[in-house]
Amino acid sequence: MDLDFSANFIVKGKFSIDNFPTEYEGKLSKDDAKKMLDKEKEKLSELQERLYSDGSKSILIVLQAMDAAGKDSLIKHVFGGVNPQGCEVTSFKAPSSKEYAHDFLWRHYIALPEKGKIGIFNRSHYESVLVCKVHPEYNLNEKVWKSTDDFDNEFWKNRYESIRNFEKTLTENGTTIIKMFLNVSQKEQKKRLLERIDETNKNWKFSVGDLPERELWSKYMAVYEEAINETSEDYAPWYVIPADHKWFTRVAAIQIIIDALEKMDLQYPKLSAKDKAGLQEAKRQLESE
Repeated sequence: MDLDFSANFIVKGKFSIDNFPTEYEGKLSKDDAKKMLDKEKEKLSELQERLYSDGSKSILIVLQAMDAAGKDSLIKHVFGGVNPQGCEVTSFKAPSSKEYAHDFLWRHYIALPEKGKIGIFNRSHYESVLVCKVHPEYNLNEKVWKSTDDFDNEFWKNRYESIRNFEKTLTENGTTIIKMFLNVSQKEQKKRLLERIDETNKNWKFSVGDLPERELWSKYMAVYEEAINETSEDYAPWYVIPADHKWFTRVAAIQIIIDALEKMDLQYPKLSAKDKAGLQEAKRQLESE
C-alpha cells in the first residue's frame, strides 16, 4: 500500500489539473484512514510542541479550493488536537477598505505565524490571482488601478512574481510553506451544496452566491492551473489532494504536514551546565519540603 502522500500529490514540472484525480484511487479504506488520522494527530501534537519550544522557525499552511471542498472540516479534524497557543487560523474574506488601501499582500504579511507557531491560511494571497482573475472588476477597488484595461498579461505576470518573492522571503527567514489545493469534482460539490440546503444544521453554510461561481467552474480550473504552474517552487511547493472523500483528504494532508515538520529538524532547547545545576538544586529544595 503506497501511502507516501507527499510524493504522490506534490506538483513537479508542468501541471495539468485534468491529470490530477479528485477521487482517491488507492487501497486505503475509510476505517483504516480514520485510525491513521488519530495516530497521526498524536504525532502532529508532539511536533507542534517541539516547534513551539524550538522557537526559531514557523510553518505556514495555505489552503485553497472551490466552495464546499472541505477546507473548514480539514482544519477541524487535522488540527483539533494541537495546542491552540501555538496554532492560528486566518480566514480571508473580501478585503476591507483599509486592506484595499494597501498592496494586495499587506493583509497576509500581518497574519503570518510567529516563530514557533503554525499558521493556517483558509484562502490566501492566491485569491488575488484566482477570484480576481475570474472577476477582474474586483481589482478596481485597489486605489492604484483605474481601468480593466490595466489587467493584461503583464499585470498578472507581476502578481505571480510578487507572490514568488513573498514566499521566497518567508522561507529564507525560517518559515516552511505548504500549499494545498483540495481538488474536488463539480459533481461532488453539487452533492455537498444540496446537503447544505437539505440539512437544517448545514443551512448556515449555504450562500446563494455559490451558484453563480459554480457556473464559472471551467474558468476557475484554468486560473488554478495557471497559478499553480506559476508558483509551485521547491521552496514553496503545491500539493493537489483528491477531495471527493473528506476522510482521505484529511489523512493525506496531515501526513504532508508531518513530513514537512520532520524535515525542519526541530529540537527541544538544550540547557547549559549552569541551568542543569539549577534544576537539580530546585529539585533538592522541593524534595526537602
